[in-house]
Amino acid sequence: MRLRWAFWDPVHPDHFWVNPFGVAWPLLKASDLILVNPEGEVVEGGPVRLLNAAAYMIHHAVHEARPEIKCVAHSHSIYGRAFCTLGRNLDTITQDSCAFHNDIALYSSFKGVVLAEDEGIAIAKALGHGKAALLQNHGLLTCARSIEAAVFWFMSLEKCCHAQLLADAAAGGRGGETVKIDDKDAEYTYKTVGTEMAGWFSAKPTFDVMESEAGIDYRW
Repeated sequence: MRLRWAFWDPVHPDHFWVNPFGVAWPLLKASDLILVNPEGEVVEGGPVRLLNAAAYMIHHAVHEARPEIKCVAHSHSIYGRAFCTLGRNLDTITQDSCAFHNDIALYSSFKGVVLAEDEGIAIAKALGHGKAALLQNHGLLTCARSIEAAVFWFMSLEKCCHAQLLADAAAGGRGGETVKIDDKDAEYTYKTVGTEMAGWFSAKPTFDVMESEAGIDYRW
């Protein structure tokens, strides 16, 4: 899965780092990241300094609207992309989906590749104070106060979309519907699995495995 992500620079808080356009995800290294200023200009980074214009429009708008957010993740992942064609929000049908209870938005519009500032602003507005958004006919977006949590929420949301596609198909084949978790129980579960700390902690083992397999310290 190719994931596009951006995070605030700790020294220049109005700049953000993002993966460059045209570099294959499996080959991407920390040294390949590019630093982008508020005007969308690449001011520092690796040997490939091509900026995806759509990436700038989306990530910059979210960062501007949510200054407390340190990382935004976005991709056109297969199950998220499929689920986003349904024009509906995620159901709380599993413990994992409770992590997004009342914390995920549906952006029910698609106007092509996001190359206009207004479209990026509209996505950020739809996201509101949530940690995730389903972009209709497009893909998934997650955000958090840490890189780890933003990445984990994205991976988890992709799996939740996959699970719901399977569950809806199975239930529909029987002429029924999935069983939803009620709001009270979903909210109770959210307080355990949907917090910022829960996202960071859940991501740590994944990052540890990546570091071990690659022999690289990702704490750059």
